[in-house]
Amino acid sequence: MTEFTKFHQLLHDQIANEFYASQQYIAVATYFDNHDMPQLAQLFYRQAVEERNHAMMIVQYFLDRDMDVEIPGVPAPNNTFEDYQAPIKLALQQEKTVTQQIVDLAKSARDTGDYLGEQFMQWFLKEQVEEVATMTTLLTIAERCKGNLFDLENFVEREFNGPATPDPTAPPVAGGVV
Repeated sequence: MTEFTKFHQLLHDQIANEFYASQQYIAVATYFDNHDMPQLAQLFYRQAVEERNHAMMIVQYFLDRDMDVEIPGVPAPNNTFEDYQAPIKLALQQEKTVTQQIVDLAKSARDTGDYLGEQFMQWFLKEQVEEVATMTTLLTIAERCKGNLFDLENFVEREFNGPATPDPTAPPVAGGVV
């Protein structure tokens, strides 16, 4: 068994953070589905699966390192939003928070001399740049559309809801990619 370090504890905590992000994105997607915005709903349902897969990448990392892993519970997500921009603002803030968590994880791995852990975190750092950029763009377009949800839906369909292309550099997902 590999020794459990501070980095490993933070990484274990990140499993809960990723599952929480997944649940929050399901709540956001459901909000958009309930308000007849299918393109935004599709984007956030897909984001929810992506966050779930991130959690399972971490699970697989622990399994590959011959370390015990426990699946944590998560708090209930926010299900109430004042308008169509509020869930997007929440998503952007969530991605910024996750980015800081990932940076802290990478720093912890480096500080403890865990080169395997540091290498594992590199993909997540790259991923967070993309996630924050996507949510920043989405919020900018939502603000520019000034309530014209037809334009916002068309933008999301055109720019974000194309066919997904698998990332061959992504870490393996326990149980396989969903």
